Amino acid sequence: MTPNELVEIEEIKRLKYRYLRCLDQKLWDEIRTCFVPETTAAYSGGKYSFEGAAAIVGFLERSMGAETFLSSHRCHHPEIELSDATTARGVWALEDVVIEEKWGITIRGAAFYTDDYVKRDGSWKILHTGYRRTYEEIEARADSPSLKLTAHWWKTGGTSELDAG
Repeated sequence: MTPNELVEIEEIKRLKYRYLRCLDQKLWDEIRTCFVPETTAAYSGGKYSFEGAAAIVGFLERSMGAETFLSSHRCHHPEIELSDATTARGVWALEDVVIEEKWGITIRGAAFYTDDYVKRDGSWKILHTGYRRTYEEIEARADSPSLKLTAHWWKTGGTSELDAG
């Protein structure tokens, strides 16, 4: 592997990390910059499939946009293969946690993302993204009476309500 190829792979990693950060922070305009217009997505083994960046971002905003929907998506162990100077494929391990305050549930899971990337105008973009679950579990938050959410990006500005003294 050449030093230039390592730089290209690092740029793809940064793209995926930006996608996840924007997802969790609900930065819909910024997440749109991660895609080419013709991007496709197949989430949850294809259960939720979309064609076009606008359709993907619309789905994400509708399904994850409420301030009661808190998420943490962490991808790691990337396996990125450059096909040529402008195309690549990546496989990523995903671990995610979702807290939906409105429904009083916590969802935890793991999956593997498979992404296709394309380099346009000097920047890597997602051409296709999708994941298939290895597992997913759901828990009613009421089943854990001592469970309390003490920090919230939107309600507490991300500051913990715990007394440090």
